[in-house]
Amino acid sequence: MRELILVRYGEIFLKGLNRPYFLKALVGRVKDAVAPLGARVWLHDGRILISDAQDLEAAMESASKVFGVHSVCPAIEMEKDDFDAISMQAVEMMHGLKGTFKVSSRRSDKQYPKQSPEINMEIGAKILEQCPELQVDLHHPDHVMNVEIRDKAYLYVRVVMGVGGMPVGTNGKATLLLSGGIDSPVAGWMIAKRGVQISAVHFHSYPYTSDRAKEKVLDLAKILSKSCCGIRVYIVPFTEIQMAIHEKCPSDYTTLIMRRYMMRIAEKCAEKEHAGALITGESIGQVASQTMDALNATNAVVHMPVFRPVIGFDKSEITEISTKIGTYDTSILPYEDCCTVFTPRHPATHPKMETILKAEAGLDSENLIDRAMQGIEIVEV
Repeated sequence: MRELILVRYGEIFLKGLNRPYFLKALVGRVKDAVAPLGARVWLHDGRILISDAQDLEAAMESASKVFGVHSVCPAIEMEKDDFDAISMQAVEMMHGLKGTFKVSSRRSDKQYPKQSPEINMEIGAKILEQCPELQVDLHHPDHVMNVEIRDKAYLYVRVVMGVGGMPVGTNGKATLLLSGGIDSPVAGWMIAKRGVQISAVHFHSYPYTSDRAKEKVLDLAKILSKSCCGIRVYIVPFTEIQMAIHEKCPSDYTTLIMRRYMMRIAEKCAEKEHAGALITGESIGQVASQTMDALNATNAVVHMPVFRPVIGFDKSEITEISTKIGTYDTSILPYEDCCTVFTPRHPATHPKMETILKAEAGLDSENLIDRAMQGIEIVEV
């Protein structure tokens, strides 16, 4: 008998003949997540198992944040031949609990002499007999005693939900435009959850934005990296471009033109990463640069598809996800990003392309972008 962590996966079950590819990727991601804890990870009989972790709780927390993991459970592994010992262990695990319970068994070994209903009834009767503070409720129990009969028996009560999704790296690469706000970390998290490996680009306008603003963005990247298996962040010096736009372009168009330069540079960074798409945290109509006309104008300067997973969300919905994934408290720290520099009082909400092109014609675009690319700082998070 030994303690271990049983890792369950969800959507991968639907992958048919491709399932081994996704399982191999998920096992690798779980290994990476718990490696600092000295844990051993392997795939066995349809479950991912973790043993020998220096800190069981820390290993569970790390594994639960890996995309592709449906849930993790601290379990007891036993020999399946001694049913009395299994029953005694189940009773011991239920001691001290109050309220209602049921027993839920899964019998993958179809040669096992007891069928699932029989296992449920016999173990349930022993728990009911020896745990007087528990009552049976088969429909809405407070606690579930899970018993899985595979090549061995696995018993667990506690289930910690994971983040779900697909293993990172199984669905290509994309590059996130990462600001210090609430929306973009959520957008990156949502796309990474679908198995996309993400890198990030942040535009830094020193001295108008402080070094602490840059550190805030790197802190956000660190939070995301727990599920995204590491993120490469491109820190782009953006002050010269912003100053040129501010000095030479119509004030009501400066934010939109700034966004177009960001997209051009982000696409170049994405190409270095062999990424196939860009990701932004834009929500339609939330600000002037996110009207339909403005979004069309920013799309026009890139050839890659642009993923906007929160495009139809309102701020409260985005904030709810931000809180759930742990980025909200960092996002609201009072360190401004470059999007707040030189913000016009009355930005254009229905921009005209001819006005945009005429304004950009007065800028030395090629040299401005080249100098920004040459000044990039790359940080591995």
